[in-house]
Amino acid sequence: MLSNTVKFWIYLVLLVPSMICLLFVLYHLLFNRTSRSALNNHVIIVLLLNCLIAEITIYPWILYFYQYKGVWIRSKIFCAIWGYLDWGLYVTQTILFAWATIERYILIFHDGWVSTKKKHFFVYYLPLILLLLYCLVFYIIVFFFPPCQNDYDNSSAFCINACLIYDYIYFMWETIVHQILPALLIIVFSIALFVRVLWQKHRMHQQVQWRKYRKMAIQVLLISLLYLLFFFPYVLYILMLTFGVPNGLLNSFSVYAQFLTYFMTPLLSFVCTLSLPQLQKKLIKIIHFQPKPRRIDPAIVDLKPIA
Repeated sequence: MLSNTVKFWIYLVLLVPSMICLLFVLYHLLFNRTSRSALNNHVIIVLLLNCLIAEITIYPWILYFYQYKGVWIRSKIFCAIWGYLDWGLYVTQTILFAWATIERYILIFHDGWVSTKKKHFFVYYLPLILLLLYCLVFYIIVFFFPPCQNDYDNSSAFCINACLIYDYIYFMWETIVHQILPALLIIVFSIALFVRVLWQKHRMHQQVQWRKYRKMAIQVLLISLLYLLFFFPYVLYILMLTFGVPNGLLNSFSVYAQFLTYFMTPLLSFVCTLSLPQLQKKLIKIIHFQPKPRRIDPAIVDLKPIA
């Protein structure tokens, strides 16, 4: 099992370049008019803002906890805020990306569904707004206004255990709707997108059309791969727990599965950069910055006739 010191350095080494990359990507998407107005970038911007909140709150707190070897006495309100941000942002990010895979499929193969402003709102913006509001309100209730008493444990980085987890209806809703369903949607729509894009390209030979949608397809497929690598192990753990595998047999697996889930947020900014060629070029220019050579004007020689 990994020690707190090892986890501290792994997260720190990953977090610093991720924060730099995240700010760079957000700046490009928010302040570049073309990128900001593109429909396919809106959900990515929300996901990256979600990551930014996590990287300036949760991850520094985790590093502080590991640095002091798990000795950190925290108030109940602080633990409630930690739980809300940690679990709430994690689930929000997962649900939003599951929607992003559906959204990409619509934008590429059913663009007529968003051909007017009214359709834009009802097909594109309304689901995004409702999903955000749902996650926001749901976890405010879970961590701040539960119908029972939450448990607090200062020996754990995640120092609050939601009491509702012991309620069967809540547990099944959390497991199916917030864990299993988003994972299935990501898998199904990513595979469908990949297969259909390849089929359309092969059947119609429309190179211009393929270039138009290639960036959207590559972006969502790369992020899908990230989620499958770092999110699916925890979903698998939840599935095994749900189907009756004793928790004692899954202790080590659950520790590593939870550890992997914290890689998704820092790595998302790198994946977004890799999926946007124009960002890669800008980043390379910044990394290999060379000052412009100073212009040296030719010396003016005053030629006077020799007397």
